[in-house]
Amino acid sequence: MRHLSFLVFLLTSSLVLNAQKAETPDFTYNIEGKIEKMTLTSSGVMLITHGKGLAGVKPGQEGLVFNFDDYGKVKEEEIFIVPNTPYVMVGQSGFAGIAAKQSVIDVVSGKRLFDTKANGWKAAGRPNLLLPENKLIVSGQRTAKEKYAQAIGIYDMATGNEEKLLTLKGSEIMTGSPKIIHGGLIVSSQKRLYRIDLATGNETWTADLKNVAFVEPAEDGKSLYAFINKGKNQEVHKVSENGSELWSDGKKLKGFVSNFEITPKGLAIVSDVADSGKGGLAKLAAAKAQSNISFLSAGTGEDLWEKAPKTKGYVQHFYIMDDGILFGIREGGINKISFEGAPLFKKPLKTGENIHTMALTKQGMIYITDSDADIINLETGESIYSKPIKYKRAKAVTSVYDAVHNRYLISTGEEMVAIDENSGDISTLATYDFDEKEDPTSFEIRDKGLLLSSDQNMMMLDFDGSEKFHEYYRSPGKSAFAVVALAAMAVASTTMAMDASARAGANKNYLGQYNQYGAQKKREADMFAAIGTASFNEMVKRFNATAATENAQFILTKLDDGIGLVKVNKDLGKVEKEIVLKDKKPTYEVDEIGGYLYYLVKGDTIYSYDLKK
Repeated sequence: MRHLSFLVFLLTSSLVLNAQKAETPDFTYNIEGKIEKMTLTSSGVMLITHGKGLAGVKPGQEGLVFNFDDYGKVKEEEIFIVPNTPYVMVGQSGFAGIAAKQSVIDVVSGKRLFDTKANGWKAAGRPNLLLPENKLIVSGQRTAKEKYAQAIGIYDMATGNEEKLLTLKGSEIMTGSPKIIHGGLIVSSQKRLYRIDLATGNETWTADLKNVAFVEPAEDGKSLYAFINKGKNQEVHKVSENGSELWSDGKKLKGFVSNFEITPKGLAIVSDVADSGKGGLAKLAAAKAQSNISFLSAGTGEDLWEKAPKTKGYVQHFYIMDDGILFGIREGGINKISFEGAPLFKKPLKTGENIHTMALTKQGMIYITDSDADIINLETGESIYSKPIKYKRAKAVTSVYDAVHNRYLISTGEEMVAIDENSGDISTLATYDFDEKEDPTSFEIRDKGLLLSSDQNMMMLDFDGSEKFHEYYRSPGKSAFAVVALAAMAVASTTMAMDASARAGANKNYLGQYNQYGAQKKREADMFAAIGTASFNEMVKRFNATAATENAQFILTKLDDGIGLVKVNKDLGKVEKEIVLKDKKPTYEVDEIGGYLYYLVKGDTIYSYDLKK
């Protein structure tokens, strides 16, 4: 996932070949309205907001794929690009912010699949998209035709057709997050929980549970666990497939649930208590700001642990193992506890803050933090080597596994540390100093060496650590719209894929192998393919494609003829191509997978350049 369509804005000045001027683009897109912003979506469609609405262009295609000019000027906060889907949601408020207008656009097909006015809604909150079922759940107020009743609607996103409309009782409104479990849509209001049969559209049962925040399928895939807000805390109930409560009462949890997993021995739950914001004696009396781990019986809801493990911070990593639960704390520390509540490590492992990585290797589990790294024995929690690697607290830690040389390589920002996976020997392979006080943010193994890069720097090291080249290109200043946005989408797509596997009975909190990016990528591509619409099938092709820029970085700098982008070969450090933009602060975005540069040349015109040439 790390290589999924990141937007790279790098800067350069050097010998330039094959010059290409801004006035000779490969494609020109004219928008009838002042362009406010360009945003590359994970589907590859460039979303353009302008004075009258929204438009979109596809890489390498003439003309606009859509242009909706009935929105008026759309504010940035009114747009939600649903990560790793072809969907964009637009939510606008009417007079005094009262009437919320919602719509959903499939940017790949160019179709508007949902619109409050067209679908009979006076106002609605942001819709909920359920994947992989590809259903849209809308809640809000219907029009005068239906006497402004509060309702919940189900829409098929393959067609945009309404499948079911549930009218709520009296003053009820939908609360919490809906979910599909065993062919039924589970939705909640502030007064009760509903199940709607997706095959018939009929309401099959209601349960007297108020303010349900979210639900999760139970171990049989038919019944469910319902999590209810109780002030600053939550409570969990178990509900049968017929809507009756299976436990004698709800089980109280401290804070709000951040992770949940069904294990063969019981329910593992992580709940977070937030900082109270109070000081003095009031702070001492408040609950500690930390994560709490609970383990409940699936049959009765009984707490199976006499004493919960201490966290002394927030749980950042949470993995279900064959023999127990492994967890890492954001503030530092790793521990493992059996399903019976007994400690499995000889003592809790002390680590640095911010655990970037916890993953399996041939020898044990590797962890990497901002200030240390080690490989530990998962049976004892002890280092398999003499001691952990310590380094100065780093701003940007990156790491790779060098399979050819049987070693782990960690870039701390100032040095590269090598760990021999067989002997455990630790050595400093290289030290480096990037210009403009940058740290390497990308690290990849190439056939010709080890490539480290940042916004302004590219460095290639030989496999023995000697420097092959270091290219630095001075920054002429950032574009106002040069914002890296897709890293967050990678995280969100992982959530979607894991949610799909969880419904199939898999452990979503599993500890993967180090550098297991390909396996994760395949799971997500398989999920897109399973949805099966034309737009998702088009996304599968893009998702599985090799980045068009895998052998080059595109770098912005001040050139002889003005500000421009240059194409720099990753293996040689040589400039292969130049595109002069002649703009001191150019507005542009780069599609690394499709291989196109989009440049806002004036208020209503975008130039597109094919970077693969």
